[in-house]
Amino acid sequence: MSSALARLRSWLVRTGTGLSLVLCFLLVPAACTQDMRWSVVERMIESDFPSVPQITTDSLARRLQEAPASPPVLLDARAKDEYAVSHLRGAYRIDPSSASHPVLDTLDRDAPVVVYCSVGYRSAKVTAALQERGFTQVANLKGSIFRWANEGRPVVRGSTGVREVHPYDHTWGTLLNDSLHAYEPTAP
Repeated sequence: MSSALARLRSWLVRTGTGLSLVLCFLLVPAACTQDMRWSVVERMIESDFPSVPQITTDSLARRLQEAPASPPVLLDARAKDEYAVSHLRGAYRIDPSSASHPVLDTLDRDAPVVVYCSVGYRSAKVTAALQERGFTQVANLKGSIFRWANEGRPVVRGSTGVREVHPYDHTWGTLLNDSLHAYEPTAP
């Protein structure tokens, strides 16, 4: 069982989340809508990281479009193989399990920063750690790259636009539209 799945199961038990949600996400995901599965994930993130600010994909897209000369710093808190498939344009990959993030060493603690991962859990953890390090304008991207890509927003590999995202694993990949799944980079 993946560690993310173990965390989800633990959270469901700890919070007394209803049996219907357990059945929906873990046992019979095909019988549930993607919106229902997202609801479970969002409740888990809000429960585990209540002080982490969230930014929606709509709000981030608007900020990137309205102020292209001064965008927030985008941090991708996924593994190297996930980042290699695609990421948001201009994002820096950081290791979510590391306490050291060299890209942040020269960054002003008041600079706007948006952190994302696949669905928002790993990035919420990184966002909380950055808050503890004194970053004042850091936010977690709600729904992260899965929601961003599901909405048809652009992702890139290097500087080339692509229409694929690493689905993390079979369980979490149910939150990503099937047409976007790619475990390895493919030819553009």
